[in-house]
Amino acid sequence: MRQLSALDAQFLNVESRGTVAHIAGLAILDPTGTPGGRLTLDDLMELMRRRIPMIRQFRWRLAEVPLGLDHPYWIEDPDFDLEYHVREIALPRPGDDRQLADQVARLHQRPLDRARPLWEMYLVQGLEGGRIALYAKIHHALIDGVAAAQIVAALLDLEPEPRETGVVDDWRPERPPSAWSLLAGAAARAAVHPLRTTGGLLRAVPYLDTFPVVGRVPGIGAATGALRTAARTGQVPPQANLSAPRTPFNGPITRHRRVAFGSLSLNEVKKVRHALEASVNDVVMALCATALRRWLIDHDALPDRPLVAAVPVSTRALDDDTHGNQVSAMFTPLPTHLADPRARVEAMRDTMTIAKRRLVATPERWLQELTAVVPPAFGGLTAWALFRLAPSAMPPINLVISNVAGPQFPLYLCRAEVLAYHPLSVVSDLSGGLNITVFSYNGNLDIGLTACREMVPDVWNLIGYFADALEELKGL
Repeated sequence: MRQLSALDAQFLNVESRGTVAHIAGLAILDPTGTPGGRLTLDDLMELMRRRIPMIRQFRWRLAEVPLGLDHPYWIEDPDFDLEYHVREIALPRPGDDRQLADQVARLHQRPLDRARPLWEMYLVQGLEGGRIALYAKIHHALIDGVAAAQIVAALLDLEPEPRETGVVDDWRPERPPSAWSLLAGAAARAAVHPLRTTGGLLRAVPYLDTFPVVGRVPGIGAATGALRTAARTGQVPPQANLSAPRTPFNGPITRHRRVAFGSLSLNEVKKVRHALEASVNDVVMALCATALRRWLIDHDALPDRPLVAAVPVSTRALDDDTHGNQVSAMFTPLPTHLADPRARVEAMRDTMTIAKRRLVATPERWLQELTAVVPPAFGGLTAWALFRLAPSAMPPINLVISNVAGPQFPLYLCRAEVLAYHPLSVVSDLSGGLNITVFSYNGNLDIGLTACREMVPDVWNLIGYFADALEELKGL
């Protein structure tokens, strides 16, 4: 039995009619190397049976504490049914990418069943060109980005022939806890909660000016700076102006989703990086700014000041295979207001440098410690105020952008080569109705866009604008 952290529990609390908090991956596969040139559900089920001992989280389900008096626990599901989680569907002809994206959007907008382990996997047949897709989603309360990459590594192989893991599946489910034992544990932790969180609060408060909106409260910068000086935590670079303008993708989102995906040449991005003396991540962020600028101009909605993006950052060590979330975040202006492409790259490079310096100067666990200050019984109310009430008055950010480094060599699933891997993520009232996630894999940047359908119905236009943006930067 393993208790969720306060940060993990918040990913459960934020879910509502319009928000689901799972992350996902869409792999495009070439099955020509499989027996008969086909990848079947039976093939995938056999692989999962052999690999699931390496992914213990796939057998965990939630155990809620009565009356919500404490954070839930992960317990082993005595009724675990692999066939429930691994499914097969097919696209009608012609099976093009847009049909695939529409189907994935319908799957992505559906919440996971909290009475079962919080993940699902779909083998999608019928793609044009003989391709196959694999869509898998798992709740953010269970894993962060690095942990998700570890799960992907457990499922995929470096060679076409599936490896033998040598792991024996001797799993036996533990006995579920009683309601009384959960209540007793909640009472014990409630008694020490003020003492346990005091230290975390003292460590987190000096960095409250890192948050958009909070950082703009009069006097907060001077106050937090004085606290850092008193605590001798060192200097933190001054925060850039983080005043998020209103955009068409900020406001209350609906339950409906749009998904789009595409790929860019990583080699071409690296050429631009060297020519403009920037990092790959700076160029990726500049590409995002350019694509968003074009989309906002299309909708006569381009603000005269930068957008504000949140950039998640993992604080987990690569060899740390524990569950849950170990994350922080950078907040940075996105220079969509600049018409000159070179100026956009230079501005992006400068603001990302400041954001990275602030991140290095901030304790790794400050976000986790700040979240833990809220008593578990009030976690749901806090999430409602933070994610649904606060953004209606003043959006703290416009969107979330993630850029994840992946392997630069081919991977295989049941002898089928993975051609591309497009990550998909969360949209919410707080974070905005558009999420951009980029994954570098085998010489490409694989882009995944997740959007609220009503806010960004033409999400495929953005994919085209990414390609245009790269061509523009190549011409500088």
